[in-house]
Amino acid sequence: MSTETPLHPDRFRFLATFLAARSLDVLPADDGETAYTDGRSVFVRASACAQVQRREVVVQSALLAAGSLEQEFVKALRGRPKLARRYLALEGCRVCAQLARQLPLAATLCPAPEPLTSSADESLSVAKSWKMVTEPPEWFGTIRPSRLLAAAKQNASEPDKADFKLEFDLTDAPESEDSGEGDHGERSKILSLLDNPLLNSNTLSDFFYKMFGMSRAPGEGEAGGDMQVRAIRKVASVGPNAKPLPVPLRISGGDTPGAAAGVGGSLFPEWDVHKNQYRPQWCRVIDYPLTTAADISASGVQKDEVLRQRLTKLGLGPKVIRGQPDGEDLDVEAMIDLYIDLKTGFSPPENIYLERRKLARNLGVLILVDASGSATDTDPDGLSVHEHQRRAAATIAVTLEELGDRVAVYGFRSHGRSNVHLMGLKPFAQRFGAGGRARLNQLEPAGYTRLGAGIRGAGEILKAEAGTPNRLLLVLSDGFPYDDGYEARYAEADAHKALDELRDDGVACLCLSIGTTTPSEALDRVFGSASYASADQLSELSPRMDQLFLSALQELSVSNPRGPR
Repeated sequence: MSTETPLHPDRFRFLATFLAARSLDVLPADDGETAYTDGRSVFVRASACAQVQRREVVVQSALLAAGSLEQEFVKALRGRPKLARRYLALEGCRVCAQLARQLPLAATLCPAPEPLTSSADESLSVAKSWKMVTEPPEWFGTIRPSRLLAAAKQNASEPDKADFKLEFDLTDAPESEDSGEGDHGERSKILSLLDNPLLNSNTLSDFFYKMFGMSRAPGEGEAGGDMQVRAIRKVASVGPNAKPLPVPLRISGGDTPGAAAGVGGSLFPEWDVHKNQYRPQWCRVIDYPLTTAADISASGVQKDEVLRQRLTKLGLGPKVIRGQPDGEDLDVEAMIDLYIDLKTGFSPPENIYLERRKLARNLGVLILVDASGSATDTDPDGLSVHEHQRRAAATIAVTLEELGDRVAVYGFRSHGRSNVHLMGLKPFAQRFGAGGRARLNQLEPAGYTRLGAGIRGAGEILKAEAGTPNRLLLVLSDGFPYDDGYEARYAEADAHKALDELRDDGVACLCLSIGTTTPSEALDRVFGSASYASADQLSELSPRMDQLFLSALQELSVSNPRGPR
């Protein structure tokens, strides 16, 4: 019996690192799992012999080295196991053949004499086609898109070149009472280290904050791009009972002229599904207007006549139509006019009835656009999810405003629970003119997606400023919530709970995922408590947009029979 089998697979670590041209660990996979990689480690079957484990390491490491597991390819495989299997069969053969020129070991691994494809793009295209693809051998392992994407998001918080710029705009900001505590009330040792007097250099401490993922990298110039959430708190008096003075938050827009704006932040709870309770005052949501003088050449909006026709039929309030040939009641004024006409010799039609129809438009809509980094996925035409969402937001906003509804458009993104931004692109009090449309079209995705906090913050704005009896929050997002300490079941449950809260407060919710590849079951876990729909383009949803709006409002009336509060 071979003595290699019981040894830990970590003995292949140097082989994996050499092949992938990056530092990789080799670890045993859980029982019943096949070989895979998350981009930082290669997991092999613990029960396999040394020869099979070596083959698994070679294939998975070669896939990383060849770029086969880059995000642009992995995102297309998310939620599609059959497509991932076909893609692995094609790419595995290709990378082994490519590696055979440098490593003799790989020459024995090629299942086919010649690979069918010459690039990862071609492999993905063939995998999506009807062309027959040979089933890959078992030691090829599998591709785990969720593990690869999760690891990539964690790596995104590491410092890049922009983080080393010696330009910082420090600002005072109020801290919540629990801002320095963990789940057990103990202060982080890392934060204590950063507060050490030896690290009182702004440049050095900012570097460490960013290295540990606790600060946002400089953005594209939007307001709030470099906001910092730590501060020295001012008090009215000294002593053990001193209370901090309120300090207004100041958002700096970086190098963009006119982007700075004075704003205030609000604290919101977050639902902890694991403990089945709220975390009170857990997230700071900051809403502020984007006042940048945008280039109005980017203010074009695509027209959608089908959408307009459908939303024109949307009547939410009763309207009395006078002078009808039939109706529920008599129109006294029309009867008087008819009497006068008859006395003067005229014989007009006897339109003397009142008819009540639901035609009055008394709807306020806040369109919330996901402006996080997860919206950078692209479709086969090269358009990103963010581009689809921006176009949809502009088209819907213009259409509703032309029909007489009150509309607001906000973008949102986050970087930690103390830094959730709501960017006012078009408030209720303003027309959606060229400036507002240009600000929306120039909005770039960045940061993360703390979806529950964004929904709660937008809901408060909608309730306070819509000024209409019927209110609807329209969320445009890929339905993939993610942030520091905010992922998987926890994040999905919190977003789901936030939508439930709004409906209980008399606000209807409609969630649209446009141009995304998020599986329907994932969307149901996040948006299931509200009406939602997904499509590749807005034009696919336009023919039934009136039904989606009415469905959201009807669900609201069922769940809250007392009406809006």
